[in-house]
Order: sequence, then structure tokens, then C-alpha cells
Amino acid sequence: MLPLRDENPAYTTPVVTRALIALNVVAFLYEVMLGPDLRHFIGAYGLVPARFTVAIQSAEVPWGAAITPFFTSMFLHGGWMHLIGNMWYLLIFGDNIEDRLGHFGYLVFYLAAGVFAAAVHVASSTGSTMPTVGASGAIAGVLGAYAVAFPGARVVTLVPLFPFWQVMALRAGWVLGFWFVLQLFPGVLSLASAPQGGVAWWAHIGGFVFGMVVMAIFGRRPGPRRPAPADI
Repeated sequence: MLPLRDENPAYTTPVVTRALIALNVVAFLYEVMLGPDLRHFIGAYGLVPARFTVAIQSAEVPWGAAITPFFTSMFLHGGWMHLIGNMWYLLIFGDNIEDRLGHFGYLVFYLAAGVFAAAVHVASSTGSTMPTVGASGAIAGVLGAYAVAFPGARVVTLVPLFPFWQVMALRAGWVLGFWFVLQLFPGVLSLASAPQGGVAWWAHIGGFVFGMVVMAIFGRRPGPRRPAPADI
């Protein structure tokens, strides 16, 4: 299923969401400009679980080099489709979470979700030497928060109904719940295999659960609402 838009208006301008999208795009354009130096750049600023593991166990890796990628990796992407897919979900669902948490609270939440998701990925792949990049963990936090705060909101979704595609307005709880299940099954299966490249399933799972918990504790207050128009 591919969400196209939601029918859940935000009542404040999503300046942080737009700034995050812009920052991710600028960072990706910088990656493109690096050419052959990109491999070294991703190796330095992407999240490498084994590097953090070694930093804990010995002094061979400086703590700065081990911690910095928890933040920098969430602004880097592995390709145009990776970037567009992540930013599309952030554009659809981020504005309402920013509306609910406030601009500063939303920024802190987004970064914390990304760091927590990265930590879960490291915990699930401690020996992996493959750099991981992408905003997926932080955005999964946004999706988890949305599922808790607005489960009944309608999300216009492109649904594959063989042999056709159908556009349907579905409850956000169903759409995001289905997305989470798609992460959970391969995530569980990945625990039985050796660390390898591909999708960081546990970063998605960790981010989503983090978003649900944070929203359940701090963000379930009613959001701002516009006054109803006066009868004429």
C-alpha cells in the first residue's frame, strides 16, 4: 500500500518538517557531488554497528567517531528512491505530529526517535561492518506517533487489488499497522541470519515503537482546533 495523502489538516505551519525535508535533500545533493569520495564519506558518517561495539569494548575507536553517526546517518540516503520514499512519508504524516507536539518538541522527538532507532539497529547487528544510512528510523517514530494520536484519520492510499490498483481512503491505524507488520516479519527473520546489507528492519521497528510510546505518554492531548465558522 502506498499512502498518497491524509485527510487530517494541521493547524500550524509545519516549519520543522519542511526544514528537515530540505536538510535531507541538501545532504543528498552533497553526497552526489562527492563522486568517488562518497564511499569514504558514508563510511565515516554512516552508522556502522561494529564500530560502536569496538568503542565500547576497547579504545581502538574514538567515542566521537562512534557516537556522531547516530545523528549524521539519519540525514544521509543511499539513492534517489530511498530519499524520495522517506521524504514522502515525512511530508504526509509529519505535519500533524509537529502540530501536536509543537515545533521544538517535534524536533527533539524526531532526533530522539532517530537515535533510538539507530541504537536498536546496533543492538540487533552488533558485528555488522556495513554502514547504514537513512531517515527511516526517525520517520518510523513519526508514523508510530501518528498511529497513536490519529488512528481514525483517513489516509488516501493506493492499494494493489490484483490485477488493478485502487485508490481508497483507509483509517490511519490500518495503514500504519500494516506498514509495521511489513517491518516486523522480516525483522524477526533477520535475527536468525548473519548481518548483511539491505533494510535496517529493527531501526524501523524500534523507531515505530518509540513513537507510539512517546505519543501515548506525552502527546495525546487534543491538538489546536480552528473555531467553527459562525452561522450567517
